[in-house]
Amino acid sequence: MIGDFLKGLFSMIWAVVMDHPDPKADFLAVLPGVVQPFVSVVLSITPIMLVFPGLFALTTWLERKGLGRIQNRLGPNRVGPYGLFQPVADGLKMVTKEDIVPRNADKLIHFLAPVVLVVPTLLAYVVLPFGRNLVPIDLDAGILFFFAVGASTELSVFMAGWSSRNKYSLLGAMRAIAQMISYEIPLIISSVTVIMLAGSLSLVQIVAQQDGHSFSGLVPHWNVFKPWGFAGFIIFLIASLAESNRSPFDIPEAESEIIAGHLTEYSGFKYALFFLAEYLGMFAVSGLAVTLFLGGWHAPWAFLDDVPSYLWFFIKLMGLVFLFIWIRGTLPRLRVDQLLNLAWKFMLPMALLNLVVAAVWHFTSVWNVAGAIFWRWLLCAAMIAIPYVWLGRALTAGGKPTKRTYRYATD
Repeated sequence: MIGDFLKGLFSMIWAVVMDHPDPKADFLAVLPGVVQPFVSVVLSITPIMLVFPGLFALTTWLERKGLGRIQNRLGPNRVGPYGLFQPVADGLKMVTKEDIVPRNADKLIHFLAPVVLVVPTLLAYVVLPFGRNLVPIDLDAGILFFFAVGASTELSVFMAGWSSRNKYSLLGAMRAIAQMISYEIPLIISSVTVIMLAGSLSLVQIVAQQDGHSFSGLVPHWNVFKPWGFAGFIIFLIASLAESNRSPFDIPEAESEIIAGHLTEYSGFKYALFFLAEYLGMFAVSGLAVTLFLGGWHAPWAFLDDVPSYLWFFIKLMGLVFLFIWIRGTLPRLRVDQLLNLAWKFMLPMALLNLVVAAVWHFTSVWNVAGAIFWRWLLCAAMIAIPYVWLGRALTAGGKPTKRTYRYATD
């Protein structure tokens, strides 16, 4: 019995590594039928619980080293070779620090807030297709599930700010919620264009729709290589930066703003959970961007199809994470009025316009004229570029940055 168990276990691991279909089948076959559904769920959850928190630790080290390089510093270099054990030291510090809770705080809500943030963030991973045969759950409405569980982050931020019984925490939470709601709308609308053209809410079907190549195999059928897809990807990327509280949209937790926002009264392991959830959310939204616009687990060219599909997914994912780090080390933080103006006066109109552009792209697919693809590209690109310039100039008052007017209280 033990021999069959170990054989099935190693067979499953080998099937995952080699990208074979239904990798859990051999292992589940040696188990009693009663426990197979439960074990199957555990086998789907365990890699998510191990891989992405581990990726979080690695990314914190990479980010600090990368920012050090950008800012002409060394970055972590004391704990372990090249500072590689710095995430371990930080984790031990967070676990051993005293958990201080304000006397007047709502202790139950104060405790539940980081849990309510981490759990839905992890749930978002269950619908992402990590590889050809690595989909935890293939829901017909997978993208709807992703956004539904992601919407609970606003609740957890409010719980943290309100339960702290601290005006700074409450004001910081309100600003964070305003930012998250403002950018969640263009984030979702930019995804609707992909749903329209794919004709499905299933993330597996959306990835399958991006299979194939054009122009003698040189250009993959990824959505980002279409005018509406490129515009949607840029909108999605900017909105995901704001949703993840990443620079230049990190106002809710910025030390130069309202102390640390809704995290002011958190310390120790609870603070670490908020920090973990922020990075897990960044990985999740980056994974969704890979799935919607960058072909998911598909290789860029056919001759690279022999490379395991999950490697392509994580290569693209880490590429976006590196872009987030690069942006953090490059762009200054926005003011809160600039942040909200960008969302409502620029991002939202462009996202709505992109829906129309996607529809035009779809209905012009029947054009049967010489150079039809060129004219379709030209038409859709013009429909995006002209409003982009017009809205951009209107937002910056004719190319000049707007000045903030300060009004002081009078008697």
